[in-house]
Amino acid sequence: MRVLILGAGGIGGYFGGRAAATGVDVSFLVRPARAALLQRDGLWIRSPLGDLHFNPAILTSATLGAELNTPFDLVVLSCKAYDLDDAIATIAPAVSPGTAVLPLLNGLAHFPVLDQAFGVERVLGGLAQISVMLAADGAIDHLSPIQTLRFGERDGSLSERCQRIERLLRPAGFDLHLSTRIDQDLW
Repeated sequence: MRVLILGAGGIGGYFGGRAAATGVDVSFLVRPARAALLQRDGLWIRSPLGDLHFNPAILTSATLGAELNTPFDLVVLSCKAYDLDDAIATIAPAVSPGTAVLPLLNGLAHFPVLDQAFGVERVLGGLAQISVMLAADGAIDHLSPIQTLRFGERDGSLSERCQRIERLLRPAGFDLHLSTRIDQDLW
């Protein structure tokens, strides 16, 4: 499975970094300034559960097109709510008929917007429970041992695609929960 993560800040960088460290095919779609920093310094995660440093696969809007010959199976949307419209426009070229979109945003207001943009059948429910911040030096500081990612089909079904995502991410070592009640979890 190919995974695209919008952003390499706290949430996207942490979960994507942990997955990439176990061999998952993860690319980070970032702005040019963040791309330059990551190319120069790599991605650093400082955590009470173990530090991590590696050179991530980096894409920008300008280089994304070259990667679309092979579709992405999962696009993780880890942006601020006020950036949602720009984020949708940025990831749209990477969303194909077989792509699942996993938003990790606070609240519920983003679901109708994502459903309209990509179709309700593509948009999963997701919830990240973690205390992270992007430090001044560009590293991700994980501030506590909590590192939970919950996701699932919003209709409560236990789909094959979610089971594939669970098998893919399980080795990353964070607390992963495939939920059949993600709508309730989000509340």
